[in-house]
Parts: sequence; C-alpha cells; structure tokens
Amino acid sequence: MIIKEFRVVLPISVEEYQVGQLYAVAEASKNETGGGEGVKVLVNEPYEKDGEKGQYTHKIYYLQSKVPKFLRVMAPKGSLEVHEKAWNAYPYCRTTPQNEYMGENFFIKIETWHKPDMGQTDNVHGLDPDDWKKAEVIHIDIADRTQVGQKDYKPDEDPATFVSKKTSRGPLGPNWKTELKNNLACPHMCAYKLVTVHFKWRVIQGKMENLIHKQEARLFNNFHRQLFCSLDQWVELSMDDIRRMEEETQKELDKMRAEGEIKGMVDDGE
Repeated sequence: MIIKEFRVVLPISVEEYQVGQLYAVAEASKNETGGGEGVKVLVNEPYEKDGEKGQYTHKIYYLQSKVPKFLRVMAPKGSLEVHEKAWNAYPYCRTTPQNEYMGENFFIKIETWHKPDMGQTDNVHGLDPDDWKKAEVIHIDIADRTQVGQKDYKPDEDPATFVSKKTSRGPLGPNWKTELKNNLACPHMCAYKLVTVHFKWRVIQGKMENLIHKQEARLFNNFHRQLFCSLDQWVELSMDDIRRMEEETQKELDKMRAEGEIKGMVDDGE
C-alpha cells in the first residue's frame, strides 16, 4: 500500500472552488467521453449520514484505451471499468474508485480537504503519526510547464499565459505563489488530496501502485489547470446553476458515449 498527499495551491477562494470544481468535473467528463468510452452517471443526489451532509455520486468510467498497453493485454473483457463513488461534504470530500473484477484486491481512496492556506499545513487529514511518516507529500504547481506531459499540454489551458477578464487573475509567473502569498487582495486556497492505493497482484503490485499514483498526479494537474483557465466561465455561477448543468451533462454523456471517437487522456505507453 502506497500513500501520497498531493497539494494544489490555487488563486481561488475555498467558496469559489466549490462551484469551479463541479463545473470543471462536468466539462472534463465530456472531454473524456466518446467512442464507447468515458463516463456514465448512475446517481447524483443529496445524502445525510452520521451528521455528515453533502452530494453523493456514483459513476462508471469505461477506460479501455486509457490504461497502459500491458494491462490491456492482461485484462479480461469488461474488466477495465471503474465504479467511482464519491461523498462531497464540501470542504471535505472522499472518493473511492473500485473495480468489480479485482474486488478487494484493488483499492483506491482519495480524501480531500480544501483549506484557505498556501499548502503549508501538515497532516490535515489526521493520519496516525506512523502512517504520516510513510506518506509522501507532492506539490503540484499548475503554472509549471515542466510538470505537464507534452501530449497533455494545451495552449488555451496554460495558467502561465491565461488572464481572467472577469477577475484580472493571471497570468501565473515563475514566482506566482510568493506573489499570491503577499497579495492580500487575491484569494487563495489549497486542495490537500490524500491518495491511498492498494493493488494486490504480487507480480505487478509495486508497478501498478506507482503507476496509479503517477496517473493521479497527471489528472490532478490537468484538472486544476483546466479549472483555473475556465475561471471566467464559472466564477459567476450559483450552485443552482451547477445542479442544472449537471443534469444536462448527464444526458449529454449518455449520447456521447454511443457516438464519435475515443477522446481525452488516451495512454499510448506501455
């Protein structure tokens, strides 16, 4: 089992991020859906349990072309589907992707706290001290071009060049975090994403656990670059606007999966 905490600092307030995250998730789902693959939303509804309130979602991700070639060769037909259950009790949320074929041999848990700081707080998830010592902390810089793969780079989703017309935020230069810290007028926050991965196939366990963490880092970076660069499209939306958008997106995804070509983060590597 490998535990890593990814920290993503953004020039956005915690309140703004709640809307921006849901907007970006809907858009990312459409960008990853087509040609028989992508996202299917089964459930999206409010929940309340043990004093916790939020929004519960259950999605299926069809991932045939989005996993490494060696895994496609090994995997039986229909096994490259992931059920993602998420409990969004913002500013805390947890997500558990599961694979029915792997059962208990495959486990991922993603827990996120959204805090109004610059990513300097340790162990926000309250891990046992021994577990925290084993956890690796990784800082993702959405403006660092070197952290983005060549096939993932999109000029219109580059925080280093993007300027928001509605908020005047951006572009994010090499020292943007220091400048943000010293600029009391600009909001800021950090998403602390704790990822626990367990893949119990002895021959490839270590390789797969590291591969999954690498893919999560890629997803977190791409997602937050897209989120910031779409700021003007969602910054004035309300939560009611977002819920209506989610209903429309759910219908679009069902249609898009049956049409067109495979889209999104296709993995051409081994």
